[in-house]
Amino acid sequence: MKKALIILSTLTFLSCGENKEKENFETSKGNATPESIEKSLLSEGKAIFEGKGTCTSCHQPNRKVIGPSLTVISKIYKENNANMVSFLKGKGEAIVDPSQYEIMKTNFAITKNMSDEELKALEAYILSY
Repeated sequence: MKKALIILSTLTFLSCGENKEKENFETSKGNATPESIEKSLLSEGKAIFEGKGTCTSCHQPNRKVIGPSLTVISKIYKENNANMVSFLKGKGEAIVDPSQYEIMKTNFAITKNMSDEELKALEAYILSY
C-alpha cells in the first residue's frame, strides 16, 4: 500500500509539471504579437548578417563598401517585389548590382547552407532598411 501511494504521488507530481510546462508554452505562444514576432525575426536576421552570414564584410547599412548598402538593396527589392531568399539560394538573378554578381556568388556557399527560416530572417533584416 505504501509503495502504491509513493508511485501515485510521483506520477501526480510529474504530470503536474508536464501540464504546467504545456500551459506556459501555450500562454507564451498565445501572447505573441505580430510586433514581437517581427522583432524576433529582425533580431535573428541581424545576428546572421553580422555573424555567420559574414555580410558586414561587403555590406553596410547606409554606404557602399564592396557591395551595395542595405538601404539600396532594400529599396530595389521592394520596388521589384523580388525574392531575396531565392537569390541567396543561388536561384535568382542579381537585380541590385549585376556587375558584383561574381563576387556575391562566392558567398552562396554560406547562404545555401542556411535554413529557409534563417534566410527569411536575413531578408527581413535587410528589408527593414
